[in-house]
Amino acid sequence: MKELNKRTAPKSYAPEKIIQFGEGNFLRAFVDWIIYNMNQKTDFNGSVVVVQPIERGMVDCLNGQDCLYHLNLQGLDKGEVINSLTRIDCISRALNPYTQNQAFMSLADQPEIRFVISNTTEAGIAFDPACKLEDAPASSYPGKLTQLLYRRFQTFKGAKDKGLIIFPCELIFLNGHKLKECIYQYIELWHLPETFKTWFTECCGVYATLVDRIVPGFPHKDIDAIRQKICYRDDLIVQAEIFHLWVIEAPQEIAQEFPADKAGLHVLFVPSEAPYHARKVTLLNGPHTVLSPVAFLSGINIVRDACNHPVIGKYIEKVQYDELMETLDLPKEELKQFAADVVERFKNPFVDHQVTSIMLNSFPKFQTRDLPGLKIYLERKGELPQGLVLGLAAIITYYKGGKRADGTDIVPNDAQDIMDMLKSLWTTGDTQKITNGVLGATSIWGEDLNHIPGLNALVKKDLDLIQEKGMLEAVKAIL
Repeated sequence: MKELNKRTAPKSYAPEKIIQFGEGNFLRAFVDWIIYNMNQKTDFNGSVVVVQPIERGMVDCLNGQDCLYHLNLQGLDKGEVINSLTRIDCISRALNPYTQNQAFMSLADQPEIRFVISNTTEAGIAFDPACKLEDAPASSYPGKLTQLLYRRFQTFKGAKDKGLIIFPCELIFLNGHKLKECIYQYIELWHLPETFKTWFTECCGVYATLVDRIVPGFPHKDIDAIRQKICYRDDLIVQAEIFHLWVIEAPQEIAQEFPADKAGLHVLFVPSEAPYHARKVTLLNGPHTVLSPVAFLSGINIVRDACNHPVIGKYIEKVQYDELMETLDLPKEELKQFAADVVERFKNPFVDHQVTSIMLNSFPKFQTRDLPGLKIYLERKGELPQGLVLGLAAIITYYKGGKRADGTDIVPNDAQDIMDMLKSLWTTGDTQKITNGVLGATSIWGEDLNHIPGLNALVKKDLDLIQEKGMLEAVKAIL
């Protein structure tokens, strides 16, 4: 079997236009795949320089393969099973700024560089006042980026056309706003000139983005079969689902420079990321949170099997289409298409997504993902959404612990104070006390949910039904 490098496999070359902070699975399966497609299908003609954002990383492994690797996309696309392999070749080189600081800082001097893209984990966009301008490099990602921007400002003497377009992909809401705020903090901390601050404000763009693609990562289970198929020893193969979405809060002229839509990709340039964030949290995370306890307590372990189940599948559709979708304000056809994509993702035949893995911290998840929809539905319809309320009752029941009907252990996992509270409440055996206690837990909800009209009575009714007849019968009762 051949080693994978530019001597054994073809590699295209293009001007370095993008600095990418992060070399992990997600960026390689999402952003670099998008750039590869733009190179293949449009006149973008750009390559990526990867920068390792922390001291320990995998740039040596990347460079060892001349930054070549394969992407294995798996899933359903409009009902068709996809299991493709693509060799990605758009990364030109990879740098470690801790050992190659001069090469890293020299990126600022390259006139063709136009974009900065990052995924440095949710903790990566943070201001560290210990960082200094003369550090080689600054420890934080925003610190490194500010060093790079200031060097570019100096090199090109504040030329207006040498500003950079910055797309953070970290999984925090309004990531661009947070990153921009950090850069201004470093400008202040380091006493950088007002002319640089003006150049950054007027000539650079830091744009909030929302990214969506499930990336399981290295295919440990399938690695031998994949290597036989590609005929290379590739140690950087990455698996991902076929679905992808990148929402970028930026003006349309930025889309002209980054023509992903012309490559047929789901990359949207929009005035506000907020409604798309709400759509994802509501129609993807929201159903996940309630289907998991309902499915598990019905004897189902895998998300795909829950979607295909004759009863639980209808419950998921009820929550998705009849309840949560009614709380959003985007065009209905757009919401229906997104919801259909979500269900198709849930049914991915290549991913055995355990419902128990979604059950971690279920109460805080319900508070952020489902409670807002419950309130909006009540306000708009004048009644409570039965599917969401049953989902809350299922979470409360799951936290009782014990065993499922088939003998499987029920092992809730949450903050210790929540676990202790539920244990104490279930010890009473009184579903009214349990309902009062959970809904009244202001430490979870930030408010007393007993004040929501009708909620207490409906939760108690559902708890009683689950105790008496089992989860599956409780679901049938609301369908």
